[in-house]
Amino acid sequence: MREIINVCLIGDGTDAPWHPLEPARQQLADIFSGEFQLTATVDYQAFATLDHKQYPICISYTDCWNRDLTQEQTAGLLRYVAGGGSLLVLHNGISLQRSYELLQMIGAKFTGHPPYQQLAYFGSADNHPLLKGVENFVLDEEPYLFEFDPFTKKTVFMEFEFEGKRYPAAWEHAYGLGKIVYLQPGHHAPSFQPEAYRRLLLNSMRWLSSRD
Repeated sequence: MREIINVCLIGDGTDAPWHPLEPARQQLADIFSGEFQLTATVDYQAFATLDHKQYPICISYTDCWNRDLTQEQTAGLLRYVAGGGSLLVLHNGISLQRSYELLQMIGAKFTGHPPYQQLAYFGSADNHPLLKGVENFVLDEEPYLFEFDPFTKKTVFMEFEFEGKRYPAAWEHAYGLGKIVYLQPGHHAPSFQPEAYRRLLLNSMRWLSSRD
């Protein structure tokens, strides 16, 4: 029997501008059941004290488009990943980009999105371990667009199609001793329903925990 891995999930409560934590937490708890134990919090001070030995993985579902992390919280998250912690950033979790240090660590800047609509997602990296058992899928979602940080080497392993062109939807890279995965889908609870995306989420967690 595999040891259950503790995971810290950080987001916002009912005061979230667009993406409250609880619906996503429920979906993630179901997907990760039996392998990963979520500890969810809306207290950003958790970033300041993250310990990769206590929580080998942290998930950012922050909706902090209109407020900044403190210097202590920013330094804590940077120290956590650089020291060997793994970070999974979901959809709006990229709002941490208000700090340029965290923007560089995550590897890209959110630049906006066209209206919520049906999108087709495609694997874009042959034989990538995160795509094992993941079929192409269609999902109603916000088509987040990004500007990549040229200083962060990353592997884009999934794209989505919008108006006949394909755009990055997921990437991974190392940061110090830690690892980072960004996944674009996650606007609300239905975003987590497609079986292919649930498999991708589980693959990501296993990869981040070196369980793959």
